[in-house]
Amino acid sequence: MFYNKVRIAGFGYELAPNVVTSEDLEHRLAPLYEKLHLQPGQLEALTGIAERRFWDVGFRLSEGAIIAGRKALAAAQVTPQQVGMLIYGGVCRENLEPATACAVADGLGVAPGTQIYDVSNACLGVLNGMVQVANAIELGQIRAGLVVSCEAAREIVESTIRRMLAAPDMTMFKDTIATLTGGSGAVAVVLSDADLAPEGHRLLGGVTRSATQHHRLCTWGPTGGFPSGGPLVMKTDSVGVLQNGVTLGIETFEAFRRELSLPPDKPDKVVCHQVGAAHQRTILEAFGIDESRDFTTFRFLGNIGTVSLPITAAIADERHFFERGDLVGFLGIGSGLNCLMLAMDW
Repeated sequence: MFYNKVRIAGFGYELAPNVVTSEDLEHRLAPLYEKLHLQPGQLEALTGIAERRFWDVGFRLSEGAIIAGRKALAAAQVTPQQVGMLIYGGVCRENLEPATACAVADGLGVAPGTQIYDVSNACLGVLNGMVQVANAIELGQIRAGLVVSCEAAREIVESTIRRMLAAPDMTMFKDTIATLTGGSGAVAVVLSDADLAPEGHRLLGGVTRSATQHHRLCTWGPTGGFPSGGPLVMKTDSVGVLQNGVTLGIETFEAFRRELSLPPDKPDKVVCHQVGAAHQRTILEAFGIDESRDFTTFRFLGNIGTVSLPITAAIADERHFFERGDLVGFLGIGSGLNCLMLAMDW
């Protein structure tokens, strides 16, 4: 993927209001910890995550996406009527149909001719949406597009705690500990042509790779699958995801550097998907990137799925972590396994 006309014109995000610490979750899991002889502090020690955030009970996903979308449009100085494509990229959606993007489009007041739909690809949904908007801009089909997402972890974390207490054994603990890292938040990204955002960050291109033989390593959904229903269950082989994810990440990163003709000292700065401390450390070591070049939020926001990477980029930009002229890499990976990496001239 290569682009000449596309700019990232603005970000917007909204943090969920309720802070939940790892200590809070462990307090609720005290009977499990006692039976398995686990010491308090294990959750943060294993993941590096001290806090995550939850929405209020009953908060609608589309409302979070609308709030973030308004902020992104204001930052980009793009009106809702100029948006030619609106994509909702979250794992969490309000209904099987219609697309959650429809509720967001209604809330923002986009024009009737706007293309509106959802994209689902585990934690890569927002990045995939950015690629689709960028393709449409590069082809001259639209001048600006908006990608939004809102993720909510309260329900799956609550149900996981109930399952862990009902079956207090080490197998359950290993299969579900990754679920407890989940957080909530909303994000939006505006992409446009250069004329609409002359000061925007130029999207240079990217690469994608997959290893779909590992699609069973992390699953989340009804026990009976769609459309049969059943309680929502998330199960993760954390070791398998780390090992195979790093292998796929290395292959993708090598292709990323090769296809975009990046020198050995590039990218200058990176933002990775926010899984946790072990994943960050292992990935950066494998890529040969010093931690000082990576911006993270997982310690205080947890893993917010599709929101994690773009909200981290938005906060990094807000705090002036990126400098003008930096070559910035968005290094995304999601269950499946799929990997997508994008490069920007900041």
